[in-house]
Amino acid sequence: MSASTPEISVVMPTYRRPDLLARCLKALLAQTLEPHRYEIVVVDDGKEDRCREQVERIAAMTPQPTIMYRRPAVGRGPAVARNAGWRAARAPLVAFTDDDTMPDPAWLARGLAAMRANPQWVAAAGQVRVPPPLELGGADRPARPTDHELMTRGLETAEFVTANAFVRRPVLVAIEGFDERFLRAWREDSDLQFRLQAQGPVGRIDDALVWHPVRPERWGVSLRQQRNVFFDALLYRKHPAIYRARVRPVPPWDYYAIVALTVAAPFVEMRGEPRAAALMLAAALLLVLRIAVKRLRRTSLAPSHVCEMLCTSAAIPFLSVYWRLRGAWHFRTPFL
Repeated sequence: MSASTPEISVVMPTYRRPDLLARCLKALLAQTLEPHRYEIVVVDDGKEDRCREQVERIAAMTPQPTIMYRRPAVGRGPAVARNAGWRAARAPLVAFTDDDTMPDPAWLARGLAAMRANPQWVAAAGQVRVPPPLELGGADRPARPTDHELMTRGLETAEFVTANAFVRRPVLVAIEGFDERFLRAWREDSDLQFRLQAQGPVGRIDDALVWHPVRPERWGVSLRQQRNVFFDALLYRKHPAIYRARVRPVPPWDYYAIVALTVAAPFVEMRGEPRAAALMLAAALLLVLRIAVKRLRRTSLAPSHVCEMLCTSAAIPFLSVYWRLRGAWHFRTPFL
């Protein structure tokens, strides 16, 4: 490795969030690792001038580390952006993070040290932490999270996420990086993890820390997220045994039951069996309430949040089943 070649490259996709991008870049520039030992590759998946200007402004403030700005030549999505990033990277080790994170100052130093101390590892996952929300007027007392916040906290226990991952570049070359059929930020990191594990051990670096604050979201974010399930079908097609063992052991039969009962009830009514139709709708409603209660068990009981959980719990089964079946058809796989 020449003196000018960095030891580790940070690849960060960004999508039309210049303020979050600037926050992440400032955290990366505050690393304890010497600036000449790493570089930063920002890949603009949104392909907009605001992000380019933000990167150029920050890069002009410091000669090192080198900050590169790239746009994917074709395609869109986090998998496309990360592939463009690691292919432009010069270092033998690639660190992945996202534009809405805040890497700890020792993140790169600890990740690099651990990968050097464990040459048998083909990759490693760092630790993601999600700071809890605080109650208004309660200085250090965590509030019960919203459903969206609780889902974001799931990053803390995930096996492998590209918000904080270290991968050897030759292994990325060998497996051809991310599967660009994953068009959303969903399951593309799980697919990469499973393919990496086929190449060798994937380690864990718990002291390589990245903070991931919860982003504000509009009402009904859980409804918009149901489209992610389309790509569960792709993950299942590629890794059926692993998917059932480590992702979702059984299909969401309660969702299918709600849809089936609701769709069948009008036909039963038309056959002159109103009592049976009413019982079917009542059963569907009870299943919806069960879903809502489960979601509220560990989340905020603020009236507006309770209302959102009730409304979205009624719609989620229909959206989920739609996207599941559409994904199964699109990827030609028996996925439920």
